Amino acid sequence: MRILTALLLLSTACFAADTMGRLKTEVDPGRAGVFIDGKYVGPAANFKVAQTYPVTPGEHEVKLVDPRYQDIVKKVTITAGKKTIMQEKMVALPIAKPPYGYLRVENADHFAAVYVNDHYMGHVDEFSNGSQKLALPPGKYDVKVVPRDGQNTVTKSVTLEAEKTELVK
Repeated sequence: MRILTALLLLSTACFAADTMGRLKTEVDPGRAGVFIDGKYVGPAANFKVAQTYPVTPGEHEVKLVDPRYQDIVKKVTITAGKKTIMQEKMVALPIAKPPYGYLRVENADHFAAVYVNDHYMGHVDEFSNGSQKLALPPGKYDVKVVPRDGQNTVTKSVTLEAEKTELVK
């Protein structure tokens, strides 16, 4: 009976795996945020080597966002049981000029999305210590940190001053 139960569980797992497709991203820069049908799934580099993201079969909108580059939006068709590879090179935007205020962000989910004034800026791990912080022109900003599971979103308004650092936890 145990063998039969194990075989049934194994066949169910194999069937479930075949009902999903996989998306692999090869994106330059690798820190670009990957959004599938509007949902943030993590930085592109997370999916470079062996990591892929399970996606239901059919057509999906994939958006790549990095504040230093032009966004890329593509329709991608996912096939059940197959891996789809998305290769993109983003086009750089002009570099902002100083002075800068700095923003640091800490969160238990190191790949949680960081938004400033509703624009995706990167993930927490990019802005989480003294040498990794987000440089912005001085001013007032609304900061939102959204973990990948969508739970415990943090929102905070901050005022950045030139050459000073604000921390959002």
